[in-house]
Amino acid sequence: MGDVEEIEIGVYKTAKALQMAREHELDLVLITENAKPPVAKILDYKKFLYDQKKRQKEMKAKQTKVVIKEIRFGPQTDDHDYEFKKRHAESFLKDGAKLKAYVFFKGRSIVFKDQGEILLLRLAQDLEEVGKVEQMPKLEGKRMIMMMAPKK
Repeated sequence: MGDVEEIEIGVYKTAKALQMAREHELDLVLITENAKPPVAKILDYKKFLYDQKKRQKEMKAKQTKVVIKEIRFGPQTDDHDYEFKKRHAESFLKDGAKLKAYVFFKGRSIVFKDQGEILLLRLAQDLEEVGKVEQMPKLEGKRMIMMMAPKK
């Protein structure tokens, strides 16, 4: 197999460029056809595709996926349930996931929206060592939602 570095950069007729590629046992690849004259490159096309796939795989591996874990409370959640769910929330944040804590108001329990907000703010305060509030408690329909992100 030939070496691409030996080939001198320049303007060549298509037939000459093809002959040069064959001599080096490489491929003539069209890069930009709209340019005058068209731009082509002599390279090992299979190796080029392999390197391209490898780069894409590396880039995909470097991406971080955001995981959002949810915890649901009722407006009248008792202390034992609260502690149980708080421990789960703490482990989610320590694992690097975002936390979506919400109080679900069913039926006429919407009259306890103040209690729901107090519950979420208490959770935020209890988890301040492991997470920070991204979105303060906000009522959306029958749910009051608060978002937390893990501290780095």
